[in-house]
Amino acid sequence: MDILDLFYKGGPAMWPLLVLSILSLSVIFERLWFWLRILTQEKQIVDRILDAAQDNWEVAADIARKARHQPVGRFLYAPLRFPKTDAETFRLALEATAEDELAGMRRGEKLLEAVIALAPLLGLLGTVLGLIQSLRSIRIGDLGTESTAGVTTGIGESLISTAAGLIVAIISLVFYRLFQSFVVNQVKVFRKAGNEMELLYRQSPPDFSNRTSAIVPENATPSPSRKQGKNRFSEPPEPPIAPN
Repeated sequence: MDILDLFYKGGPAMWPLLVLSILSLSVIFERLWFWLRILTQEKQIVDRILDAAQDNWEVAADIARKARHQPVGRFLYAPLRFPKTDAETFRLALEATAEDELAGMRRGEKLLEAVIALAPLLGLLGTVLGLIQSLRSIRIGDLGTESTAGVTTGIGESLISTAAGLIVAIISLVFYRLFQSFVVNQVKVFRKAGNEMELLYRQSPPDFSNRTSAIVPENATPSPSRKQGKNRFSEPPEPPIAPN
């Protein structure tokens, strides 16, 4: 008995279960690729930024800016993109960015929760419908005869949808818990890295007021007023003409 034969014998409830399984697998594969890219580079990025911040904040900001493709890079770069901040602004920038990044890490969890809740119920619904159809053909006078032999087969086939729903829900639940554990671990990583950077800031606050790259985009061009001001004072003024 192949999978396609089991699918058709499971009844009409197998079609919504198929849709739920496709949605669940798409979220699982996307999240696995997301977490694989994060977990393999995260520790190296944090160590490089914190090590550079002990000596030169401009170098640390440049490393964090180049690591903005990673959530932890965007998290640590958030307070460093301002030209000059105080301790309160520094901490608020870290907290606000951490909330946004952690919310993005939880993407897909609601869909997995829906699959975990709906798949067993759809399986049970398919089983109940199959039992109703099997028991409807039984007559009291046929009990114990060969005419009721097919009822047992029908009841067994109606349980296929329940088994399929449980399989989809169990697989979704396993990866749902796995992704939740990753998010909890990221909370610890963000808290530790943010605390260490805030301690370094309190010891030696950075001053990026003279660094244009911290506040001006790389592809930005000087404003016309700045160009005019530069041309206006680029040459010394002419000496006054003495009267005759």
